[in-house]
Amino acid sequence: MKKPFLLIAMLIASIVGLTACQNVSKQGESITIVGSSALQPLVEAAGEQYSNNHLGKFVNVQGGGSGTGLSQIQEGAVAIGNSDVYAEEKSGIKAKELVDHRVAVVGITPVLNKKIGVRNLTMAQLKAIFTGEVTNWRELGGPDLPIVIINRAQGSGSRLTFEKWVLKGAQAKQAQEQESTGMVRQIVATTPGAISYMAFSYVDKTVASVKVNGVKPTDQNVTTNRWPIWSYEHMYTKGQPKGLTKQFLAYVYSSAVQDKVLPKLGYIPVAKMQVTRSLDGHVRAITP
Repeated sequence: MKKPFLLIAMLIASIVGLTACQNVSKQGESITIVGSSALQPLVEAAGEQYSNNHLGKFVNVQGGGSGTGLSQIQEGAVAIGNSDVYAEEKSGIKAKELVDHRVAVVGITPVLNKKIGVRNLTMAQLKAIFTGEVTNWRELGGPDLPIVIINRAQGSGSRLTFEKWVLKGAQAKQAQEQESTGMVRQIVATTPGAISYMAFSYVDKTVASVKVNGVKPTDQNVTTNRWPIWSYEHMYTKGQPKGLTKQFLAYVYSSAVQDKVLPKLGYIPVAKMQVTRSLDGHVRAITP
């Protein structure tokens, strides 16, 4: 009499096991990546492409800034933390626990409201704007209009990079701060007298970029360091990457991304750089 019950139990277990396997199959495998908004468009595009080519594998990408990316990867809360700056440049980050994967280079440019009409600034003038020494565009050959500074939020890698190479240790003027580069662009485009900065990849026709010391903000000028406001784009892992994290990083380094996706989105492959820049800012030419 016990055999029918045993058979029923085995059948139920079999069905439960099959359902569990089906659920796992549906859910697939996923990783989460957070951090730099300057790097976000590239990682999103690569992640979408990778997921389309590898069924059942998903790459979830979020922004939040370089500080968030570094703190989250340090805590082991995500698979990868994106950053515009070296982990060593952020206080409270145990850089020795993290592995740096430099996947691209991004140029950062000042952007103005298009009605200002200024098309060239010296580095000294740019510094004077963001330290508050100059407060009206009339002083720089523009209209009689107050300068409105829109800053990225504290923790932003783009802000740290911009201030490092433009302010060079000087104190920035307190100003409106925004978490999102997209929001910065929108505010600059619609606010008379506004100025900010952003990665080349975010610049569109709604804002005006400017020359600095007569040099245009172009990829070519970044590769030679004629345009010095640039940074490496880092994807940090906690220890050596494994599994899907390792597979996705390998894909980001592949020609499918480096040769095709990067240029379309305004990034520069590290391999295209004619100079290298160390953590302490020392620049040297790359010999063939």
